[in-house]
Amino acid sequence: MPAPTDDAAPIPTGVPGFDSILEGGFAANRAHLVEGRPGSGKTTLALQFLLDGARLGERCLYITLSESRRELASVASRHGWSLDGIEIFELVPPELSLDPRQQQSLVHSSDLELGETVRLAIAEIDRVKPQRVVFDSLSEIRLLSQGSLRYRRQVLALRSYLLIHDTTALLLDDLTAEQDDLNLHSLCHAVIQLEQLAPLYGGERRRLRVIKMRGTRFRGGFHDFVIRRGGLTVFPRLIAAEHGHPYEADRLGSGNDGLDALLGGGLDRGTSTMLLGPSGVGKSSTALAYVTAALDRGERGLILSFDEPAGILRRRAAGLGMDIAEPIADARLRVEQIDPAEVSPGELAAMVRDAVEREGVRLVLIDSLTGYQNAMPGEQYLLLQMHEILTYLNQQGVTTLLVLAQHGLVGQMSATVDLTYLSDTVVLFRFFEADGHLRRAVSVVKKRVGPHEDTIRELRIDRDGLRVGEPLTGFRGVLTGVPSFHGRLLEAGAGPERDGPAGSGQS
Repeated sequence: MPAPTDDAAPIPTGVPGFDSILEGGFAANRAHLVEGRPGSGKTTLALQFLLDGARLGERCLYITLSESRRELASVASRHGWSLDGIEIFELVPPELSLDPRQQQSLVHSSDLELGETVRLAIAEIDRVKPQRVVFDSLSEIRLLSQGSLRYRRQVLALRSYLLIHDTTALLLDDLTAEQDDLNLHSLCHAVIQLEQLAPLYGGERRRLRVIKMRGTRFRGGFHDFVIRRGGLTVFPRLIAAEHGHPYEADRLGSGNDGLDALLGGGLDRGTSTMLLGPSGVGKSSTALAYVTAALDRGERGLILSFDEPAGILRRRAAGLGMDIAEPIADARLRVEQIDPAEVSPGELAAMVRDAVEREGVRLVLIDSLTGYQNAMPGEQYLLLQMHEILTYLNQQGVTTLLVLAQHGLVGQMSATVDLTYLSDTVVLFRFFEADGHLRRAVSVVKKRVGPHEDTIRELRIDRDGLRVGEPLTGFRGVLTGVPSFHGRLLEAGAGPERDGPAGSGQS
């Protein structure tokens, strides 16, 4: 007799983001192993699975050897859940009971405990006839088995019983054995591993990985997740190749004629631009000019701010004559203040996807990559993660601005990470000295799409906003970080330009 076509069909996990990793959800009528150290989130994930089944009108059973009904109810209440509709069976073998009438000494205790434990579990499954069941946890069976052969036999018997009765099961294992037993990996239809990592500073990081799932495609690798009030939320790893989207190519201006001329008319849609230079040279202010110009065109924007609070960002923009308070109030501009110690890379990528796909954001500013790097476990992962995010944004027709601060203020400078090869356009900012005053210079050193000037222009930032002067002449050494200048400079006010000093200044 052929198997029904819906056998092992995917059913929802009840965990946001997890279904896309499993290509639809858990396999129906199969046993799935969920393993992880204590505190990694196994119980919370299992409760979400059962709550989703109860919401769909399915019979759900939670068999617990490790936590009491009272403890499970406490976990649920902290998440704002009610366990109504879920049968909870506290499995306490007679030998572990405090009732002296149920204790014995004629038979080896482990033999009776193991057999009685499995018998009680099967009897409860017969009574409830659940469609979804959670067994928490297999570590108790491992301890009672006192050997890998008996342990494998008992788990195999339990799995076969669940399969015969068309039950979708989650078997939890807390990996408390001295050596992790891989017997279960071959017995179960799928193996999901949860991990909790403790960095040297900041909150814990959690991630999961699907080790196997028979006969089903799944998204491999590690995926970040968080546990907050409301349960687990999983952030599937971003794969840019899956998100191609047609868009109309055009060129985006900043509202500043000098800056747009330097960039050959502006920035091209669907490209990324890196603003590179020392701290305080005007990178973020220049990026804000493009943000406000996009808002004036009726587009939506997203600012991921690692380095300054949203309030300071608004005041700084207002001081430059750029009003972003109103766009923030009417949700045309979304400003996310990111704490690298608390936000995982996966959550950050999910934040970008949500803004682009649900809110229609067309311009993204990441300020700065130095802060973004602190959110990553290592420099090599920053390059891979940023490559995926930039490719995704480019394919969506989103214009991306990246701010990267270099070490030092004057002289030779360097950056902690080189991302210039990932960027379509690189704008270089430098300080220089002239006539006893600190000046700023801006130039475009790379642009993949379209022409750009190879000149160096002076940049001034004051209460009138950004001003970009005519191409400077007599300027040498800017790319070495030790520039010298003879020529015409922008006045502090709105007056005409004046000649530079007879001598050359060096920064």
